[in-house]
Amino acid sequence: MSNGLIQLLDPEAVVLGSDASTNEEIIRILAARLEALGYVKSSYADAVVRREMTIPTGLPLERADNVAVPHTDPEHVLKPGVAMGTLKRPVTFANMEDPDEKLPVGLVFLLAINDKDKQIDTLQTVMVTIQNPAALDGLRTARTFDDVRAILG
Repeated sequence: MSNGLIQLLDPEAVVLGSDASTNEEIIRILAARLEALGYVKSSYADAVVRREMTIPTGLPLERADNVAVPHTDPEHVLKPGVAMGTLKRPVTFANMEDPDEKLPVGLVFLLAINDKDKQIDTLQTVMVTIQNPAALDGLRTARTFDDVRAILG
């Protein structure tokens, strides 16, 4: 499988098998990676957490664990990129289609987009992976970034 997601992922912004126990915790872990790598401003993590409370990003996939694609406004982003996290145990995100529904999420793609015109392109790139059950299964069991590259590259 080959898609553009591997081009957007910084190997240092991939966290595999996180022990995070809440959606806020995994968002902050991934946001800290993006901030340390110069992708986002220090305001980014708080902005993503605030946005997630009002505009949730959990995607129901009819799986035991689903996917979330949290993000926020471009003003908090310095350069575009994507952080990815897999969780040892799913955490709860609200369903983007029905915010009252809670979804177990095992894979998080944290988007840093500084150009609103490119937001759709980035989301579509992530969606290619999300719509591939074999890729999701592979990412959930990946142990190294080389494993991730083999699945996405």
